[in-house]
Amino acid sequence: MSFLAPHRALARGTLPAIAIVLALVAPRPALAQDLTTPEAFFGHRIGADYELPDYGDLTRYWETLAAESPRMTLESIGRTAEGRDQLMAIVTSPENHANMDEYRQISARLARAGGVSEDEARDLAKRGKAVVWIDGGLHATEVLGAQQLMETLWQFVSGTDDETMRILDDVIILFVHANPDGMDLVSNWYTRIEEKTERSTRGIPVLYQKYVGHDNNRDFYSSFQPESENMNRQMYRTWYPQIVYNHHQTGPTGTVLFAPPFRDPFNYNIDPMVITGIDLVGAAMHSRFTEEGKPGATRRRGANYSTWWNGGLRTTPYFHNMIGLLTETIGNPTPMEIPLILERVLPNDNLPAPIAPQPWHFRQSVDYSVTANHAVLDVASRYRETFLYRIWRMGMNSIERGNKDSWTIHPKRVDWLREEMRAGQGETDFARNVGGFGGSRGTREDYEKLFDPDLRDPRGYILPSDQADFPTATKYVNALLETGVMVERAMADFSVAGERYPAGSYVVRAAQAFRPHVLDMFEPQDHPNDFLYPGAPPTPPYDNAGWTLAIQMGVEFDRILEGFDGPFEEITEWNASPMPGVVADAGGAAGFLFSHEVNDSFTAINRLQGSGHEVYWLTSALTEEGRTHPAGTFYVKSRGGTADEVATLAAELGLNFRGLADDPDADALRLRASRIALWDTYGGSMPSGWIRWILEQYGFADYELVFPQRLNEGDLSDDYDVIIFPAGAIGSQFGEVFAGVPDSVRQAMMRQFGFGAPDPETIPAEYRDRLGRVTPGATMPALIEFLEDGGSIVTIGGSTDLGKALGLPLEDHLVNGGQPLSREEYYVPGSILEVTVDNSRIVATGVPSPLAVSFNNSPVFSPSALDSGAAAAMGVTSLAWFDNDAPLISGWAWGQEYLQGGVTMAEAEVGDGHLYLFGPLITRRAQPHGTFKFLFNAIALSTAEPGRP
Repeated sequence: MSFLAPHRALARGTLPAIAIVLALVAPRPALAQDLTTPEAFFGHRIGADYELPDYGDLTRYWETLAAESPRMTLESIGRTAEGRDQLMAIVTSPENHANMDEYRQISARLARAGGVSEDEARDLAKRGKAVVWIDGGLHATEVLGAQQLMETLWQFVSGTDDETMRILDDVIILFVHANPDGMDLVSNWYTRIEEKTERSTRGIPVLYQKYVGHDNNRDFYSSFQPESENMNRQMYRTWYPQIVYNHHQTGPTGTVLFAPPFRDPFNYNIDPMVITGIDLVGAAMHSRFTEEGKPGATRRRGANYSTWWNGGLRTTPYFHNMIGLLTETIGNPTPMEIPLILERVLPNDNLPAPIAPQPWHFRQSVDYSVTANHAVLDVASRYRETFLYRIWRMGMNSIERGNKDSWTIHPKRVDWLREEMRAGQGETDFARNVGGFGGSRGTREDYEKLFDPDLRDPRGYILPSDQADFPTATKYVNALLETGVMVERAMADFSVAGERYPAGSYVVRAAQAFRPHVLDMFEPQDHPNDFLYPGAPPTPPYDNAGWTLAIQMGVEFDRILEGFDGPFEEITEWNASPMPGVVADAGGAAGFLFSHEVNDSFTAINRLQGSGHEVYWLTSALTEEGRTHPAGTFYVKSRGGTADEVATLAAELGLNFRGLADDPDADALRLRASRIALWDTYGGSMPSGWIRWILEQYGFADYELVFPQRLNEGDLSDDYDVIIFPAGAIGSQFGEVFAGVPDSVRQAMMRQFGFGAPDPETIPAEYRDRLGRVTPGATMPALIEFLEDGGSIVTIGGSTDLGKALGLPLEDHLVNGGQPLSREEYYVPGSILEVTVDNSRIVATGVPSPLAVSFNNSPVFSPSALDSGAAAAMGVTSLAWFDNDAPLISGWAWGQEYLQGGVTMAEAEVGDGHLYLFGPLITRRAQPHGTFKFLFNAIALSTAEPGRP
């Protein structure tokens, strides 16, 4: 039996509707002694050594408590990727439950702020209850999260001490399981071993979220995965918690846990009261640890966590005026040791109370987490009115800033002023004003220079409905809507600042409570130069340095600097539907033209091919009745029912079609459905999982995951037309570390340090064919054979190393004196850069130039090697390159001048096949829709054949 099959009844954890009803209405005892204890239900304490309940167990226990306790109700907030109910338990006093709708409305009105006066806000804060979100289990191998969630809930439904009763009166607690699918997977994996002392959470065979694994905590501003969507709906459309506490593992080595406050930098769009609120709650947490004799809690620079990045479960709340908390705590049901780390023996501001080396049990980690939860809930109770009032104050600050001229000062602007001051004062005078407590001292007149009228923040943004890929703009708007941003739609044509905009355009005003999130999704990030000391290497950011979603998705928008109005109507639905497309000249049409510039055109192609239609890619421009359609335009030949199917596609996808009386007289490629192989690995690859999700969203049904063992077998062209190697498939970080090390030794080392797959004998037989890795000796001959037989290979990020392995003239551009640039010279963490694209190349059809790309220290090739005769002889051609010394759009690019001239995308003809080398991360986290066409085009071209319609 597969370990994924339920080994306990109801392991899928589905929650019948009747259970929810019973939890709400059944008579329930109020006394703690009448409640089912964890020991009685599970047969052991929560956090017992070698025990790990699964999601089915949690579901049944929470159903039991909800039926027994008047302090608790249980809801499903939506379905997970694998179809389980995602549960949220609401715990508060019975009196609060009786008035739940009123308290939820108070929380919403204060968070939204608009239309609420100061006096009314104070009155609502006095009447309302603090709402605190506590979650667990998001990263399923971090097994403490779900266990502490169960233990804390139990303590609050059963406790009768004064503090618990006060908290229940003052606070509504939302206990949210963040990843039900993952909990079942990991718990069942752990407990599959009968001998308890041999159990381990390592080596699970698949991602612990269906598509994206650990990246489920990188999805909260894009809101693509169902669990993110479920939770966003609760946070930003339903409950509006003032505090969001996101539990994680594991703590920094030599400590028990990391808890706030966080290190710098913090994002300049965030209201400063968010930061001071984090300090307040963080101080309460650390104070309680020391009060209870629980040493080993570190903070600030005790770990790398900051408040710069948006997109995580605890970070996106910052941009909604909520206090986001993170703890990272050690612990595992298999006992462990806290090691001696000499640098963590002496107390300091980052680690006020060090902990001695010692054995460590899972229950101790549960106790620390419960202490942290109690600290957060205690401070929420004590400052209930304050937290409620301040979320209104922050929202009103945002509305006021959005209604007047406002500026957000960024590091580059300060650097510009520093140079202006230096130039104006002279080097000697300026140097005298630097240092001590004064810093780079200037005058009020100098300060006013920061506020250039042309650099003020926008009053709003307009997304014109006549842009080339408006359906993708609608996907972007839906990400905003799902994170609580107010978006309007123009109901008629209108003009703003002398520009004419058509009906259907989207409008996003800055004057709203969630203005920080609005700015963060539209405006470039300007990450400061972050160094521990002069001459040090750059300090890596916690995650991306730049991510502006509108830019990544290729959305066209105008920044409006003055107040404006128009015939606008707020979109109140959870999602906006694409504006229906137009089908012109449909009567008696021989076929229909549609644009290559719209990503969803590939969705249409896949549906049309699925229903037996012939689809063509015109390779030359077509002029008909005075209209010119560029090369790349798609054409579908009519057959029975085509007009109706095209009309459906236009309505559902927002595509425009134009009928032709006769088939076009133009050169074309006939497109056929491609057989797609997508590389993956044992344990699952997140970049591969994101591509899997993208393929399904756009209707590429005929794909198959392919693992190294199958690749090594050869004869790949028998089964596949195109193979996709995401970042990490080839040339991974372990390739150089273990170069020359025998496989047996390498595998032992990787297992010792927690990398790679477990011993084949310890895993279920059904997953053993996923083991292995891409190697030059075993895999390269099969890939060469595939290319020579006419196959196509797509490589992304570091997997472009395949080109070098094939002997193509690819050299590293980022060198100095023949040596790779050091990190002190060059460092570009996750950011958005601008490249020039040769969109005359067929694989770049429909792609604009210049183009914004997602870049994370990505490969850059030397132009001299690619311009050589050898490159031409081998059919190697540049596709995209950096044509200036400042390509940064959003994020941080230290030493970006070294990029100038470097080639970041190329293609090569190998035998009868085609190799694509995309250095930028063209599919990263499914966010850069602006570069999806490179992947879609490469897939379509893999089976395209010349042929006129």
